[in-house]
Amino acid sequence: MTGLVASDLIRRYQRSNKPFTALDGVDLEVRPGTRTAVVGESGSGKTTLLRMLLALDRPDAGSVELDSAAVAPGSARSLRWFRRRVQYIPQDPATSLDPRRSVVDLVATPLRLLGLGGDHSALARNALAAVGLDQKFFERRPSELSGGQNQRVAIARAVACEPDYLLADEPVSGLDLDLREQVLTVLDDLSARTSTALLVVTHDLSVVARLCGDISVMCDGRIVETGKSADVLTTPAHPHTRALLDAVPRLHSV
Repeated sequence: MTGLVASDLIRRYQRSNKPFTALDGVDLEVRPGTRTAVVGESGSGKTTLLRMLLALDRPDAGSVELDSAAVAPGSARSLRWFRRRVQYIPQDPATSLDPRRSVVDLVATPLRLLGLGGDHSALARNALAAVGLDQKFFERRPSELSGGQNQRVAIARAVACEPDYLLADEPVSGLDLDLREQVLTVLDDLSARTSTALLVVTHDLSVVARLCGDISVMCDGRIVETGKSADVLTTPAHPHTRALLDAVPRLHSV
């Protein structure tokens, strides 16, 4: 099967000495070149699902496969093939960017760790240019950048190795409206230009409408509705999806 595929995932934890089911039989398929959103409230299971898809956690049952090859946590060397094809954009880049390193070095480092050939510095500079950061930013440190610029660095670091899949966790959370639009435009342009598949995990339905063609809605560790974003966001079938839409602030004329 082609794509990044989760099949019947189950993940249980102990929470306050009581069993808690974070994922309860979740199926999800991210096909090459598509844009998919996983939405849900805090505690719905979407972050646990993302960790499974990134091979950062192991399910109690079920499987994750990339083009029919099994994916599971392992050593950096054993997962090098997977990291080359699947990259991650974090919610808060500040926690993942080493403050001691320059921007260009931050983007080049994964290329070295993945054992990719070529001029790593040149590849990093190209990736930074692709997200709208020119050479005046290359030698700066993360503390010298704005939140939106740091998010662009995180995106450049993820796309520098030209992955087939980008998995983004709340990629514009905490940014103001102008910066949100800038970052969403970067993701939109990159995905369109490179045909990289995009999976966005979010609670923000406006991000889904702006960026993703497909949507899966999570509630209590299950996917309760899937479909085309335009259809689900206008005519939701599940009560939980309707509740999410009803909770979106709207401007009312007086």
